[in-house]
Amino acid sequence: MAGNQYTEDNIRSLDWKEHIRLRPGMYIGKLGDGSSADDGIYILAKEVVDNSIDEFVMGNGKRIDIVIKDGKVTIRDYGRGIPLGKVVDVVSKINTGGKYDSKAFKKTVGLNGVGSKAVNALSSHFLVYSVRDGVKKSATFVRGELIDDPEKEKTDEDNGTYVEFIPDDTVFKKYAYKTAYLSKMMWNYCYLNRNLVIKLNGERFQSKNGLKDLLEDNMDGDPLYPIIHLEGYDIEVAFTHGKTYGEDYYSFVNGQHTTAGGTHQSAFRESVAKVIRDFYGKNYEASDIRQSIVAAVAVKVMEPVFESQTKTKLGSLEVEPGGKSMRAFINDFMKEALDNYLHRNPDVVEILENKIKQSEKERKELSGIRKIARDRAKKANLHNKKLRDCRVHLSDVKNPLHEETTLFITEGDSASGSITKSRDVKTQAVFSLKGKPLNSYGLTKKVVYENEEFNLIQAALNIEDDMDNLRYNKIVIATDADVDGMHIRLLLLTFFLQFFPDLIKRNHVYVLETPLFRVRNKKKTIYCYSEQERRDALIELGKNAEITRFKGLGEISPDEFQHFIGEDIRLEPVILSKEASIDSILSYFMGKNTPERQEFIINNLRVEEDVKDDVDDIKEDEADEKLEKAS
Repeated sequence: MAGNQYTEDNIRSLDWKEHIRLRPGMYIGKLGDGSSADDGIYILAKEVVDNSIDEFVMGNGKRIDIVIKDGKVTIRDYGRGIPLGKVVDVVSKINTGGKYDSKAFKKTVGLNGVGSKAVNALSSHFLVYSVRDGVKKSATFVRGELIDDPEKEKTDEDNGTYVEFIPDDTVFKKYAYKTAYLSKMMWNYCYLNRNLVIKLNGERFQSKNGLKDLLEDNMDGDPLYPIIHLEGYDIEVAFTHGKTYGEDYYSFVNGQHTTAGGTHQSAFRESVAKVIRDFYGKNYEASDIRQSIVAAVAVKVMEPVFESQTKTKLGSLEVEPGGKSMRAFINDFMKEALDNYLHRNPDVVEILENKIKQSEKERKELSGIRKIARDRAKKANLHNKKLRDCRVHLSDVKNPLHEETTLFITEGDSASGSITKSRDVKTQAVFSLKGKPLNSYGLTKKVVYENEEFNLIQAALNIEDDMDNLRYNKIVIATDADVDGMHIRLLLLTFFLQFFPDLIKRNHVYVLETPLFRVRNKKKTIYCYSEQERRDALIELGKNAEITRFKGLGEISPDEFQHFIGEDIRLEPVILSKEASIDSILSYFMGKNTPERQEFIINNLRVEEDVKDDVDDIKEDEADEKLEKAS
């Protein structure tokens, strides 16, 4: 038992930076590699920008300049600047900051004095300086350790704060910032802070109409009626109905995008249904009222309580400690503002009621089919083993692994078998497709229940009634890197875009990247995802290395698959750009333009080059190097 002793020597006291580096998930959520919008590298940037936004909210500084290039992030605001005597403390002493003083920062996002310290501790390089009235104070850190603390100096720079950091590549491995995620972040800041100007890598972001601009910029197609834009003290909402299925929400608290919703979003969903019911004097189903709604809600809360450090879900039950409940606050506002709007806009009233009746009719027509489909899905899951489930689900919020849950959608038994044998059974599930899915473009939702594959996918995801019931955080399409695989990928994306666009809008859908080649010698094996990586591997391992071309997922053994769906998994997110129209995308890829679709598929495949040519090229390169050295 000597090896199991528990003494004073087992007790450790960590300083602030050691604790952050040992448990980064407590401070910035998951690490990731940049393929997800909530990966750690974005949280680092956001924590710094949040401080600049808070300055703007308090009436200081109208511009923020941001540059993100080659892994380095620089952020410069033109607010008041950190008090010069506290520059080092606010980025390196835990629970130190100006936001504990409610007089200075009444309704801000960063309340716990941790954000900038986490950035500092998790960066291989961190530089901060503050300018106040012609005086500048700077400090430089490496992984949270202060390495340069120069004296104050005179400067001609404008007041404000500058932060420069490089995420530590020993923590964030093979990371890369994606422009689409960064752009979305900047736009959200601007929608919530009218007339604020943000420049990201030279691109200008600014909004003059707040949440109304957000919906206009992000809606797919034209709204059924003009956007209803309502504003009150500490609350702003905008909504309309579109032509897609589901409910689409953008919710914010003190400028923070709460992607997982929370008490404010739930209260809005409840109140919009209640007010509309009361206005028409009819007991419409809430689901019929909200079907195809596109809405944004933003509230300002005193001392908000979030369910995690990454602040994606609001947990506050009150708008301020001891004050009105969130539910009553939003319901009272909607009851007055929305009711008044409807009384003044009879054209909207007519269009809205027709939409509700249409949704009601469709729901009743589908009710019988849905019951049959549910029963069929249960039997298929039990007996056909279409779904190899995992132990943790997204709804299991008490489990720390719930955000890591993944469903792989594969083609064929061989591929699904390899993934099933090599997966992490705690968090990774596998759904096996039978042949090519139906092209659902232009079809009604009836097809979701009548088509076996679509019905079973929907049942596996648990999204029949509400997107909030989604069972997996990531939905990963795992198809072969050939023409058939690309076609199946497009058919699945068409299904999601047509009937469940929120899955893509909320960044739940990914494509699995698997290696095209294995290059190995007796000492080392390198898996290559592109032609260039194969060439590099041949240079490293020598021209006599063995090269294997993986032509399909089924050819990759379970022993090897575990390398590709574990820590080093490569996922390409499916992202809709701000300018994208779902209808135009589906029309182009899945409509009657077969030649264009075929051209797209062919052009987007990773085409194999002749291996012999690569080896010959490497021989020539090696010969040239020897000749150059000899001369």
